[in-house]
Amino acid sequence: MNSFLITPIEYLKGIGPQKAELLKKELGIFSFGDLLEFYPFRYVDRSKFQKIDELNSQIGHVQIKGEIIGFIESVMGRGKRLTAKFKDDTGIIDLVWFKGASWIKNSLKINVEVQIYGKPNFFKGGWSIPHPEISKVHVNPQGGFQPVYSSTERLTKAGLDSKGIVKVMAPLIEQLTGQIEELIPLELKNEHRLMSREEAIMSIHQPKSELEARNAGLRLKFEELFFLQLELLFRKKITLQKSLGYKFEIVGDQFNTFYDKHIPFSLTGAQKRVLKEIRKDFTTGHHMNRLLQGDVGSGKTLVALLSILLAIGNGFQTALIAPTEILSIQHFESIKEMLTEMNISIELLTGSTKKKDRKVLHERLLNGDVDLLIGTHALLEDIVQFKNLGFVVIDEQHRFGVAQRARMWKKNTIPPHVLIMTATPIPRTLAMTFYGDLDVSVIDEMPPGRKSIITMHKYEESRLRMFGFIKEEIDKGRQVYIVFPLIMESETLDFNNLIDGFEAITRSFPAPRHHVSMVHGKMKPADKEFEMNRFVKGETQIMVATTVIEVGVNVPNASVMVIESAERFGLSQLHQLRGRVGRGSEQSFCILMTGEKISKDSLKRMQTMVRTNDGFEISEVDLQLRGPGDLMGTQQSGLMDLKIADLAKDGALVAIARDAAKELIKSDPTVEKKENKGVRSVLSEMLRSKPNWGRIA
Repeated sequence: MNSFLITPIEYLKGIGPQKAELLKKELGIFSFGDLLEFYPFRYVDRSKFQKIDELNSQIGHVQIKGEIIGFIESVMGRGKRLTAKFKDDTGIIDLVWFKGASWIKNSLKINVEVQIYGKPNFFKGGWSIPHPEISKVHVNPQGGFQPVYSSTERLTKAGLDSKGIVKVMAPLIEQLTGQIEELIPLELKNEHRLMSREEAIMSIHQPKSELEARNAGLRLKFEELFFLQLELLFRKKITLQKSLGYKFEIVGDQFNTFYDKHIPFSLTGAQKRVLKEIRKDFTTGHHMNRLLQGDVGSGKTLVALLSILLAIGNGFQTALIAPTEILSIQHFESIKEMLTEMNISIELLTGSTKKKDRKVLHERLLNGDVDLLIGTHALLEDIVQFKNLGFVVIDEQHRFGVAQRARMWKKNTIPPHVLIMTATPIPRTLAMTFYGDLDVSVIDEMPPGRKSIITMHKYEESRLRMFGFIKEEIDKGRQVYIVFPLIMESETLDFNNLIDGFEAITRSFPAPRHHVSMVHGKMKPADKEFEMNRFVKGETQIMVATTVIEVGVNVPNASVMVIESAERFGLSQLHQLRGRVGRGSEQSFCILMTGEKISKDSLKRMQTMVRTNDGFEISEVDLQLRGPGDLMGTQQSGLMDLKIADLAKDGALVAIARDAAKELIKSDPTVEKKENKGVRSVLSEMLRSKPNWGRIA
């Protein structure tokens, strides 16, 4: 790397040892290069002014010229609130401070023209601007278009707020000409009409216009996403070349018998397509590492079972790992029932399996007497060894850490093929990024005859009508889930809780006509299982629960899901909870109960749930509302260290960058061409510095 860019940050004008130490601790900035990659998160156009009578809810930050005409001080808790009346020639607005009232009042003068900058807030029929920036009119040291940097409280106290960072960035930019090496090939740069890297870095920090800032951002985002996708594709290529996998060359009697005689219903086109993709992987001689996405009820488990039968038919043992004991028991019972007439040995291993039973099971596994072992994290323990494990299915993959999943690789001399399943649809952008080094299959079709769940959003005032609707469904012989976000009342969160809710529900639905189960995370496993089983057997009509039932209960007779304080849940969780109903032939319903006052984002979540049952559409909205988040557990943690690109907003650019990375690998498989020198240096560093999580996903 250029020696200028690795110069320690303390040598920059305006920094020094103390500020350097803070930059290292607070922002991880150690060098000139680190500071240059600390990009503005937005810009303000300080050449434009608005009038007070032009303010509206869509306008964002504003700049207004005018005068302060008076102050109002009021007590607020232990402190004071200062309100200044600010006037221009069209109206009056309040400027509000909740901290430092006395100091701020003494620093401001009445009837002197100033310019203010801030974000207007409409409250109780009037506009106000909390904590505005105030300066003399036309004081614009950096011109009209200015960057805004994020900072921290400690940095701000040391003079390194956004303005302070702008100040120390200026002398660094002055020295930049000729110091920034171009990293992407000239042909690629020209094809996408991108700025040079040097021009982009200078322009991102000191743009002359909004267009220049946007073009600089586009260049730097493209580069960041291009190298991310290139690394993922290259790792996938290396893994494919190095990772041997068992060959399952025959279909086998087990698969054919089940497919021809015992399959409960016809496969959908999507299920057949995914099964073909898995079968193809099984015959290549390379290790399969495939993600199977599919909405709740789309038939992923049947595809997994058919794949398991292919492996067994080739003489290999198999395993299915689920995140909870309840779900693993459910898998065990349903698969055992489907294979009841076939000569296949299926066993269950969970944390509750008795010691003496474990010992026998361990011996049978080593002898090859068990064809399919179903269980929880207990399967990952070193003591659990197989004679010939060839295929592993991991259900609800996001609940397992990478290191945990990696332990399954050690269960045989050649690692078993791996199929990862998730019922949490992942937006295409994130699938290309988080799972860029895996093969992805999608079941995007629901079994025929399944009715869409009708979803309704209701407020507290509709509670009696909601209870009446539940009674009607119970009278038809149906069952109901009522889910709460909290077990007990909270001093800090104003949401409905399970304990109070259970009491209210048992009063509204009294015995002996009605019976209510209650399940939550603090119950003993045996008690939880007892209550779950009562509901599964139809001995209780209502299941009052927390989100422990999000995964693991399959009751086709349940037709209503009521989610209390639904604003407390994310879209993905709401969709998962809704998926507990709609499993039978009858029409099912999901009722989202919220308080009267909910945020704009919460309202959008409710509207999205009411509008669609499509998990992939819901996941896209969720991504826009929440950002990428930590959707992958610990997998590929480095992927979230993006400096400028935003996976929630730059989906189209991710696809373009991935295509560009594919083309480069196709034209230069070893990345050794002269024109790819910059690419090779970056890629080598990336491959050296990060573990290959894709190999152990």
